[in-house]
Amino acid sequence: MRSAPTILHLDMDAFFAAAEQAAKPSLRGKPVVVGGLGPRGVVSTASYEARRFGVHSAMPMGQARRLAPNAAYLVPRFSLYRAVSEQVMELLGRLSPLVEPLSLDEAFVDLEAGGTADDTASALAAGERLRRDIRAVTGLSGSVGLAGSKMLAKIGSEQAKPDGLLLIEPGTERALLGPMSVRTLPGVGPATGDHLRRAGMTTVADLAEAGEDELVRLLGKAHGASLYRMALGRDDRAVVSERDAKSVSVEDTFDVDLHDRVRVRTEVDRLAERCVERLRAAGRSGRTVVLKVRRYDFSTLTRSETLRGPTDDPGVVREAAGRLLESVDTTGGVRLLGVGVTGLADFTQEDLFAQAAADESAAAPHAPADEREREPAGAERAAGDGAVASGAAESGGGPAEAPDVPAERRFPAGHDVRHREFGAGWVQGSGLRRVTVRFEEPGSAPGRVRTFWADDPDLELSEPLPLVPAVAGQSSWPASRPKSRSESRSERDAGRSGGSGSGRARP
Repeated sequence: MRSAPTILHLDMDAFFAAAEQAAKPSLRGKPVVVGGLGPRGVVSTASYEARRFGVHSAMPMGQARRLAPNAAYLVPRFSLYRAVSEQVMELLGRLSPLVEPLSLDEAFVDLEAGGTADDTASALAAGERLRRDIRAVTGLSGSVGLAGSKMLAKIGSEQAKPDGLLLIEPGTERALLGPMSVRTLPGVGPATGDHLRRAGMTTVADLAEAGEDELVRLLGKAHGASLYRMALGRDDRAVVSERDAKSVSVEDTFDVDLHDRVRVRTEVDRLAERCVERLRAAGRSGRTVVLKVRRYDFSTLTRSETLRGPTDDPGVVREAAGRLLESVDTTGGVRLLGVGVTGLADFTQEDLFAQAAADESAAAPHAPADEREREPAGAERAAGDGAVASGAAESGGGPAEAPDVPAERRFPAGHDVRHREFGAGWVQGSGLRRVTVRFEEPGSAPGRVRTFWADDPDLELSEPLPLVPAVAGQSSWPASRPKSRSESRSERDAGRSGGSGSGRARP
């Protein structure tokens, strides 16, 4: 425990939803919900306007729609969020070389290691300066907690939300924690919280008064002893700049259970390809391939196969996952599939048999297109770029894109576009060979809506615009880099989309 509050925790406020509101002026001040849009989708982030209706993270999307039917429902656009996150992490890096990212929008910073702060006054000044810089660079707000430990700094940022700063002076920890719910402490979830409540402990002060022996009796030696230390405000964990990932994985929950064995294999192949993309982006390879199958009755099976050496070859991972699938009974239907790689290493051992198979396949004349490259009808496309399922009272559920529209001329709802005459905008809905676009951009007033034919040559998809205009001679977006190991967790938890925007009649 430190004698000065030199550990900082930053948590961006409703990050995904706030970024969408900043990018789309017509959504500012309105309820926005980001997450998977299918029947089994889950809320990833809800704006503070949506939270007033009772919508919160991890809530089933169907329940959120019932609570806030007029909200804008969007799937995550990670290309935008990652670019903004890069800007924020760059600002944190100016404070200290010890920055521990937890996700795209959350990180610890050791101010003492960077020489930025060594007492209360300097720590407070650093925290306020960081909040101002984040607002100036990204246009978004973040909440900051300052304390002598990681646990208390994180509690401080949570208490400071939204758009605030809370400094916890060393020595005042027990007075602050005492009246708080036991659920405030890390590791106390609904089950543990209910177990403690039945034992008569509802506040952190109750835990401290109960003593270590009683908590060990109730929760076991490791958990009980750890919880007692936290109840006293003790946490000596250090800020580490890089945490080694133990595995890389991707998974999808399907709107409708899959019964066709060929379709299941196609999805496994697609997941294996995505898993290897993440593996390579992290500069890693892995030795063990893991398949996860959740069946129609919610029973979950996992199968694994250990290879002869680490690999990042998509063919090797795909074939291993396929072999694992053969040992799983999917007769009743499959609601979730996942493919992962564990036993990570920083090098790759060449698989001569896989390489030979790949060479043979490449040499085959007029080889038919691989079935796994053809997206199934209704599947999500461009997973990182998102779509809008319904705008605030303007975009409802509509028909899917007409099948005769070429793939290269499809405009997923929510994506950024540019029109030769009207400029930058975003797809508010699409269907029946039409595209409805709202022409506005970050920093502008809410724009007008126009509808075009999907084959209009003047309309093209474009990259997300910076949320804050660039300073002359400087780029608004940082140089791109592979995703960090902590960032992939945000994407995996955010859910998958399953829907399209409305199709409007041509004006």
